[in-house]
Amino acid sequence: MRPTLRTALLLTVLSLMLSAPALANPNGPPWTNNGGLTVEAGCTCHGSGNPSTAVVVSISGVPRAYEVGAEYTFTVSLGHAAYEGGGFMLWDYGAGTLTAGEGSIQVAEEPGAVSQGSVGNDWVVTWTAPSEDIGDVRFQLVGNAVNGNGQPDEGDHWNLVSFMVSAPGTSVADDVNDRDVRTISVGDYESLFVAEEDPAALEAERQAELAHSFFDNGNLYYWTTLSVFIVGAVVQGEFYERRFGGGAEHLDRSLAIPQGLRRGLLAAVLGLGFAAGIDASIGWGYLLVLGMVSLWAIFGVYRTIVQARAPPTSKDLV
Repeated sequence: MRPTLRTALLLTVLSLMLSAPALANPNGPPWTNNGGLTVEAGCTCHGSGNPSTAVVVSISGVPRAYEVGAEYTFTVSLGHAAYEGGGFMLWDYGAGTLTAGEGSIQVAEEPGAVSQGSVGNDWVVTWTAPSEDIGDVRFQLVGNAVNGNGQPDEGDHWNLVSFMVSAPGTSVADDVNDRDVRTISVGDYESLFVAEEDPAALEAERQAELAHSFFDNGNLYYWTTLSVFIVGAVVQGEFYERRFGGGAEHLDRSLAIPQGLRRGLLAAVLGLGFAAGIDASIGWGYLLVLGMVSLWAIFGVYRTIVQARAPPTSKDLV
């Protein structure tokens, strides 16, 4: 393997590793969050990790009882004193069929659920009731009002609401007009009409957000820079070994083959773990560690190949 090719390989892997912390979720929230379903556990990466009554999550157009095979138009809305937009996720546990409208999408991991396609509000979703009477239908809805800084931080707020739609014939039938105005919601409506905020409290919140941002970014820049230095030192060591040290020491093929297989298997497992981490959108710190360990394993495979191809010296022939 030529030095330029080796360098390109190392830089490519490093670039992929460093890009991982910047990956986000442009197509709605993840289906699972901290081992649980986001639609049930909430958006725990946002806010304090707990639901907040400062967010009013509501859904209108909900019937008291469904008719078999009928279509209903739901509107999911978020209310917050300071934030106008955010995201949501809605699921009926596969009882009927939820169809995403403008601004929303089907969830990739569970096509029976819908979520936002981008930050917004007042999403229209169509629900087709089951084709037969299956009893009461349970719904789960989570809404997240965001502060617009592009980061899942303590400035965001979310809330959850669970509700039921009764089986056919078990409740007074809705007429169209009644259904359109029937709304189910959760949250503190009084919090939406806060006329004046305490300037000292606002400044304290702003300073806390700045400190949190500096801490996160400082860690990100420090550890990624350290990773770059480590990779650069390894590349420099390879260069000096070839230029001034006579190259790598010879490794007999009887030893190189099993060593290469072990290191290759380790590199493959770590590489799959790194790819799975990106797909699961885990924290950048974990991705950085997985990326560096994967890169080190790949380097081990490369060193085995280089040593196996190195010509034997007199001491190797003794």
